[in-house]
Amino acid sequence: MRKFKPLWVAAVSVALCFSAAAHLHAQDTTATAEPVKKDVPYVPTPQPVVDRMLEMAGVKKGDVVYDLGCGDGRIIVTAAKKHGATGIGVDIDPERIKESNDNAKAAGVTDKVKFIKQDLFTMEFKDANVLAMYLLPDVNLKLRPKILDDMKPGSRIVSHSFDMDDWKPDEEDTVDDSTIYFWTVPAKVEGTWNATIKPAGGGAEQKGTIELKQKFQEVSGTAKVGDKNDALKDVKLKGNELSFTIGDAKYTAKVDGSKLTGKDDKQGSLTAEKK
Repeated sequence: MRKFKPLWVAAVSVALCFSAAAHLHAQDTTATAEPVKKDVPYVPTPQPVVDRMLEMAGVKKGDVVYDLGCGDGRIIVTAAKKHGATGIGVDIDPERIKESNDNAKAAGVTDKVKFIKQDLFTMEFKDANVLAMYLLPDVNLKLRPKILDDMKPGSRIVSHSFDMDDWKPDEEDTVDDSTIYFWTVPAKVEGTWNATIKPAGGGAEQKGTIELKQKFQEVSGTAKVGDKNDALKDVKLKGNELSFTIGDAKYTAKVDGSKLTGKDDKQGSLTAEKK
């Protein structure tokens, strides 16, 4: 004769089955959850490296510092706390954004900083005058055209560990086996400039042309003034400041878009406009 289980045994068995099924469903949900897609793995920058990066970039009060791939926010927090700058950190991982905000709160700089969850390739950073990065070589190269086209000449770029290929850094340093690279965004000066030169002491002004070739901050060129053609010597471009020698006159000039204004070492003047 077939024996039946008591009702309470059956009830417990059903409950256990539902519990096991729910547990398995939860495991499956966790297993299939999509992780955050990152272009760069998260590796914190050691604090001594952070300090040197900000020092090389000359960060000061009034600067606006952006950190692409900000991680736990330590670069932006340090820039605000130690240097009085304001800053924006960008990261695609919401956990890093939460951690950054917690660190900013602990440091008492929430009024100076902001952290944004966003893809660094879609982030606008043209308002920054200091840009910090700890990315990868291919990511740096992908960002390089935007840095050169969108950021103002004279803006400073500092990168932990990775350079930007043939854009040579203005400065390089090593801290605790980490290499730090620093660049200044150069003005765009390549082309033909119509120039007017006024000698010191009220001499007659001269008209001429200056031809410049440029590869990032490396510039060369020639000047034609009257019937004389001279190769420019000692040409240096840092941000929007261009210096060079024509003949025996040394000029220092400011670049403002398509205009060039400067003086020579004898207090003569030079103005030029790009064709």
